[in-house]
Amino acid sequence: MLVIFDWDGTICNSEARIVDCMLRAADRAGLPVLAPEAVSNIIGLGLPEAVSTLFPEAVSEERLAMRQYYSEEWMEARVNPLPLFDGVLEALDHLLCAGHQLAVATGKSRRGLDRELEEHGLGHLFTASRCADETASKPSPLMLNELLLEVGSAAEQAVMVGDTVYDLEMAAAIGMSSIGVSYGAHCPSRLKACRPVVIIDQFPELLSWPPLV
Repeated sequence: MLVIFDWDGTICNSEARIVDCMLRAADRAGLPVLAPEAVSNIIGLGLPEAVSTLFPEAVSEERLAMRQYYSEEWMEARVNPLPLFDGVLEALDHLLCAGHQLAVATGKSRRGLDRELEEHGLGHLFTASRCADETASKPSPLMLNELLLEVGSAAEQAVMVGDTVYDLEMAAAIGMSSIGVSYGAHCPSRLKACRPVVIIDQFPELLSWPPLV
């Protein structure tokens, strides 16, 4: 089976930093004060889509400035590497040893994902990946369709694992099963509305889902 993972909030514990960097960027751009919950809600979207959702009344120049400031804040914060969630490395190794293929579908940029894969030494684990700046942002299923085509898998032979409704909605759009994680950006009640096959509370619980055993 092809197991496709979201990155932020699913594999990498990055929600607090994303929120902090977005709040700092908004302050620098002179845009309205954001509630942290509003920022958590857009985690998973590509940066342009996230900024447009947070600031629908902003003009083009303000949105461009916001994106630039966010990127600068993120790069400055990178001096402290982000942690992976507990059990991620062991579970990914187990899935590979069981014969499954692994991929990433993320709202991060290609540059950002490659940096984090290198920092954690995970690049060799994933057969393929798609980022929001090289295809359509979630919840469009385009990145999933592209991954399926690249790997040579059918949607019925794959599962999407993610912490937001954007992850689960794009899987549902093409008839792919999904697994929600309760420890990320969106609460379990929101995830349940997307009808995942299961919602897990810790990453290693993936290994208890029968098709992945």
